[in-house]
Amino acid sequence: MGHPIVLYDGVCGLCNRLVRFILKRDRRDRFRFAALQSEFARAILERHGFNPDALDTFHIVFDYGEPAERVFARDDGVAAVLDGLGGAWACWAKLFRLFPRRFRKWQYDLIAGNRYWLFGKYDVCPLPDPKVRHRFLDLP
Repeated sequence: MGHPIVLYDGVCGLCNRLVRFILKRDRRDRFRFAALQSEFARAILERHGFNPDALDTFHIVFDYGEPAERVFARDDGVAAVLDGLGGAWACWAKLFRLFPRRFRKWQYDLIAGNRYWLFGKYDVCPLPDPKVRHRFLDLP
């Protein structure tokens, strides 16, 4: 299946916390990352018809570069990450999916629309720790 790629808002405090959350729990070294502000992410999003300037959206890309490449966004992306972490996190994803889509969308939109106010915003995308830098595909 390769390495799923998480596309996140590189200057968002919540998004950066989410990346650290994934890194800490991804014992199988599966996930890779790229900031939405990167050309790498822009190319993927444009290829799939997403607005690359919409930074309030979390995406996960499966089968990157393959004919079966697919992208999950927003609450579906979050659930896919939890599934990918396995164990109890996959159970949380199943519970999360029990909520009606309309409720999940409303909840996601509420948090995404207030994320800078609630969690802060960086002036530039923070650089990851050198031990995990190889997992960030948008770095030079």
